[in-house]
Amino acid sequence: MPGLSPARGMGVEASRAVIRLARLPLDMAAESVGQLTGLLGRAVHGRPTGPGAPLPAGAGIPVLLVHGLADGASVVPPLERELRSDGVGPFVQVACNAFGPNIRTAARSLGHQVEQACAGEGQPAVVIGYSLGGLIARYYVQRLGGDEHVPLVITLATPHGGTATALLAPAHPLLRQIRPGSRLLTELAEPAPRCRTRFVAFYSDLDQAVIPASRGRIDHPDLKARNVLVPGVGHLTLPLHRPVVDEMRALLAAAQVTFAVQPPP
Repeated sequence: MPGLSPARGMGVEASRAVIRLARLPLDMAAESVGQLTGLLGRAVHGRPTGPGAPLPAGAGIPVLLVHGLADGASVVPPLERELRSDGVGPFVQVACNAFGPNIRTAARSLGHQVEQACAGEGQPAVVIGYSLGGLIARYYVQRLGGDEHVPLVITLATPHGGTATALLAPAHPLLRQIRPGSRLLTELAEPAPRCRTRFVAFYSDLDQAVIPASRGRIDHPDLKARNVLVPGVGHLTLPLHRPVVDEMRALLAAAQVTFAVQPPP
């Protein structure tokens, strides 16, 4: 996949990092307010949020967007704007407690929101997970039976094999789970012959958060995974890199044709 030269990639990533640091306090405050009011997730673009609410007429396959560590406002809304097109969606922004107890708990919350989005009528959903959000999505479909509802998971800059940066981070329970060799990652490495979900994992050789870069891949003998290397693109830049966005749009369009449940005549 087309990427960037290392010098240009570092420059683009640095500019995004400055913006990200400036927005971080506001994003974390907004997320905390949502959690205190009990909003585990919110649907946008006309998608009702009530339990069992039907899909709007003419709606496509629901696409759930799962953010990483306290980056919901900086990544998910612009990503949704880039992906939005006729016949795709509705989009559902999934809110997970970035500093909550663990990935397993977040995966269960994701499962509730997937079932709500599917409205219990056999409609499948696609999940896109950025960074830690990709691990949450993978755990849900691989270990909690989510493959029954989700035929496609797309991950962006996700530490599927853990990351060395977590070894230097504070000993928070969630961060311990993305250390190489953690119990959670060992669990994800176990056999999964019945998992039906197809994965597409975008990863970069210039990812400052996923070290080494190969840990952004899904290398599991039982999983149907395609790994896409995006050279020269940093962790913050990758989800909004134009070739990545174009490829995701194509994947969503294909999923709409392949997996959509046709209404009765």
